[in-house]
Parts: sequence; structure tokens; C-alpha cells
Amino acid sequence: MTEFIIANMAPLMFASMILFLLFGFPVAFALAANGILFGLIGIELGLLHGALFQALPERIFGIMANDTLLAVPFFTFMGLILERSGMAEDLLDTIGQLFGPIRGGLAIAVIFVGALLAATTGVVAASVISMGLISLPIMMRYGYDHRLATGVIAASGTLAQIIPPSLVLIVMADQLGRSVGDMYQGALLPGLILTSMYVGYVVLVAIFRPSFAPAMPLEARTLREADGASGMRSLAVLTVAAVGGAWLFAGQVYRADAPRDELIVVSSMVGIGIAFVAAMANRLFGIGLLSRMAERVTFVLIPPLGLIFLVLGTIFIGVATPTEGGAMGALGAVLMAVARRRLSMTLLKQAMDSTTKLSCFVLFILIGSSVFGLTFRGVDGDLWVEHLMTSLPGGQTGFLIAVNVLVFVLAFFLDYFELAFIIVPLLAPVADKLGIDLIWFGVLLAVNMQTSFLHPPFGFALFFLRSVASEKVKTASIYWGAVPFVIIQLIMVGLIIAFPGLVSYGDGGAKAVEQQELNLDELLHGGGGAAPANDSNSDLMRQLQGN
Repeated sequence: MTEFIIANMAPLMFASMILFLLFGFPVAFALAANGILFGLIGIELGLLHGALFQALPERIFGIMANDTLLAVPFFTFMGLILERSGMAEDLLDTIGQLFGPIRGGLAIAVIFVGALLAATTGVVAASVISMGLISLPIMMRYGYDHRLATGVIAASGTLAQIIPPSLVLIVMADQLGRSVGDMYQGALLPGLILTSMYVGYVVLVAIFRPSFAPAMPLEARTLREADGASGMRSLAVLTVAAVGGAWLFAGQVYRADAPRDELIVVSSMVGIGIAFVAAMANRLFGIGLLSRMAERVTFVLIPPLGLIFLVLGTIFIGVATPTEGGAMGALGAVLMAVARRRLSMTLLKQAMDSTTKLSCFVLFILIGSSVFGLTFRGVDGDLWVEHLMTSLPGGQTGFLIAVNVLVFVLAFFLDYFELAFIIVPLLAPVADKLGIDLIWFGVLLAVNMQTSFLHPPFGFALFFLRSVASEKVKTASIYWGAVPFVIIQLIMVGLIIAFPGLVSYGDGGAKAVEQQELNLDELLHGGGGAAPANDSNSDLMRQLQGN
């Protein structure tokens, strides 16, 4: 028995950790308890040296000194202030009026608002609960199918995990040892494509099942002119003027040698400024050139869009680090709440309390995973995982298929943060050894892990929505409504594998895409895997080293 334990310490440790989690023990304590328990067993059996645990304080202090993780409370605070200051309600009302005249317009509005909230809040619970409270009763009132309405709300809320500034992308970058800015850039286009696929699904439902997604009735379209006109022509003219001004600025005014991402950020800010100044002048001087719809859309959309470009833009062009960008976002959110006259001490205390809880939740899981990882590496668990993955048939093909199936199955039981802290550190070295770009790999896993929020029956987004939905909405409708969006997310995983250029970032983006295309060619033609790793026992120095 002793020989069996010694020979299979790593798989036994991994299986014990999964068992603890399935029994419902808190993740942070389950990870730490497993690490300490198997560490003591390993010391007793002579596998490990007693000095192994002397590395624990250094690893924990290393987590506390990690500046990158400071972005987590900043972005959380920014999102909570914006969400509790009524931004979600104003966005849903305005965009609902904008798309209301078309079939499925309310569902499309929910998706767009979900994407905007994702780019400002980065918190799934806040997005799902806000949209569930505000939009679900309205969609039910106007005859939307319950499965479509609940599925759209739950799926739109999960966009907060893939569209920057996602909190989990920060954790993913930290675990992969890569730049948060590069991870944000890599995830931006897949997040936007996924949003478009959600809209496409709603459009198809509206075409083939029009009774599932009716248009908003005329009496509900309150944002109209005195003569009954919609005011859409005025909004279209303002949009063309803003886009044209941004294009002229980019082509004629700004320096010609500017990097593309910098040019996009700066010119977009110019376009936003043109629209806002025009709407402000129209209101202050009573010019009367803009309709109520154009003014309302401008004043509701421009502030969050400006904040998004300010925060993400400065990160993308390298002016600010993610931590500094998060600090600017938090300050900007407070100023927006002050401008809207929604800021109060109660709101501030609630936001700070929730921020503290979520930040502690993330850090405790990270500390627990560090304790687990220390012992797991000490018993050569990383070599066991590497041997297991590199010995799969098909090389990269087998590895990517196995990893995505594993993550998809584990997502039924574990949430996004737990997967990022437990699975990613084990898989990243294998992916790196196989020549897979880690930013590309991280975005691929991020899209797959996003399904953890929608998996019936354990998806957290489904629980959040169930908590605010009326009794008329059956739980089965919420579960079945999420299934099409889980399928869409899996299709997105396939698209990222088939078209690696969708994940592009920084100066290294072109090289990464070129490498991934070579990898894809090997994948399609059955390229071989990497040579097996050296399986010699690690010494004490290797046991003591960090992640």
C-alpha cells in the first residue's frame, strides 16, 4: 500500500482535491488543506523534505506584493459604482427604445447593454441581476418567450468574463505569466464576435419564430417627437458626423507614424467628443437640430463609452498599466455618479463592502492554490500532468481536444475563478512546451470557461437570474434558455482554434498568429507532439521554488 501511495502521490492528490470540491468544501480551504495534508504524508514517506513548508510564507507574501492583482479591487469598485448608480437602467431603457420597433429589439438591446456593462463592470452577478430585475418583467409583459428572454439575460451577463476589463482575464494573465494588457487585447475581438453571434441568434429566432420575440408596441415607444416621428434620422446624421470627424482626424490630423491601436483609441475619443459637444450645444442653446432620441442616446451612451476608451485605451497603447487603468476607471465611475446625482454614502459603503468581499475571495483562492501547487510540484505532479498531456495521440490536436473537453466538463461543477486557479497552472507549461502561444491559449480557455456560468443545473448566472425572476418563470425555462448560448460559446471555441488570427495583441501579435497558424496546420494534418519530459525526481531546490 505504501509503495502504491508513493508511486501515485500526484494523481491521488488531484483526485482528493476534486473529491473535496464535490463535497462542497470552500475552494480556498479545500486546496490549502490538500496541500498541507499531502505535504505531511510526503514528508512522512520520505518523498519530501521537511523544509518544504518554509517556502509557504514567502509565496504568500509574494501574492500580497503582486501589483497586477491590485487591478481586481479597482475594476470591481468601478463596476459596482456604475451599476448601483442606475447606469444599467438608463442604458436598457434608452437602447430598448432604440431597437424597440423591430422584432426581437428588446432582446438585442439586452445583449448590447450586457456588452457595455461587461466593458464597464466586469462582474457577472451585477450584470445578470441588474438586467434580470429591469428587463425581464418588460420582456414578459410584451409577450417574449420565457426561454429566449431568460437565456438572453443570462448569456449577456456572462460577457463580463470575456470582454475587458474582465476580472478573470487579470487572474488568467497572472497564472500564465503574461501581460494583462496583452490578454485584454487578445480577448477583445473574440468577445465582440461572441456578442454578434448572440445578436445573430436572436435575429434568427425573430425571423423563424416571430411570436417568441415581438416588437415593442407603439404605445410603449415613449421617446418620440411631438409630431410622432421616431427621430432616427437625426441620430443617423449625428453618428455619421461623429464617425466622419474621427476618420478625418485619424487620416489628416494625427501623426502618420502612430501605432494602429493608439490611432483607433485617440480617434474614437475624438468622435465621441464631437457627438457629445453637438448634443450639449443643442440642449444648452436650444438649436433644435437633434431629436429627443439622438440627445437621449448621446447623453446615456457617451459617458460609459468614454470611460471604456479612457481605461482600456490607455492600457492598450501602453500609457497606463492595468492597475493604473483600474484606478482611473474607479475615479471616473465616482465622477459619473456625482454628475448623475446618484452618489451617496450608502452607495459608497455598499460598493466598498462588496469590493472587499470579492477581492478577499480571489486572494484566498490564490493563497490556497499556492499551498496546493507547492506540494503538487514537490511530488512531481507537474511532470505527471505533462506526461499525461504530451502522451495523448495527435500531438496538439489531442492536447487541445482533451483540454477543452476537460474544462467543459469541470465547468459543470467549478466556477470560472476556481478553474483559473486550479487547472490553468497545470496546463500552461504543457501548452508552452508544445509551442502554443499562451495568450491565445488563455483566451481559448477563457471562452470555454465562460460556459461555467451557463451550465444547467449549476451555472451561477442561472442561479442569479432565478433569484430575481418572478414565480411565473419556471426554472426549466431558465435552463433550456441557456442551452443555445452554451452551444454558441462552444462554436466560438472552434472558431478561435480554426482562425487563430482572431486573437491578436501588441507587437507580438503577428508572430503569435503566425506561430498559431503553423500549429493549426500541424493540428489539421496530425502533427506530432513534443518529446516526453524528463521524469527524474526533483531535488529540494525545485520543491521550494514557486509557481
